[in-house]
Amino acid sequence: MSNIGKKAKNFKKSKSGVYLSIGTTAFGAFGVFKQAREARNDHDTLRLIDAGVSAAAIVTGLAILYRELKRLGDDDVLLG
Repeated sequence: MSNIGKKAKNFKKSKSGVYLSIGTTAFGAFGVFKQAREARNDHDTLRLIDAGVSAAAIVTGLAILYRELKRLGDDDVLLG
C-alpha cells in the first residue's frame, strides 16, 4: 500500500475523519428530505418509500459513526 493510502486509512479511523464522515452523511440527508418532499407533492408512493429507506440508512450510518467516535474517545482516556 502506498504512503498516501496508509495516511488516508489512518485519517478515516481518526476523530477528524469520523467527524468528516458524520458531516457528509448529515449533508446527504438534505437530498433525502428534498426527495421526500417532492415525492409527497407528486403523490409518488414508490419514491416516498425510497426516501424512507434512504433516511433509515442515513440514521443507521450516523449511529455507527457515533459509536466509532465514542470508541475513539474511550481509547484516548488514560486509565489509572
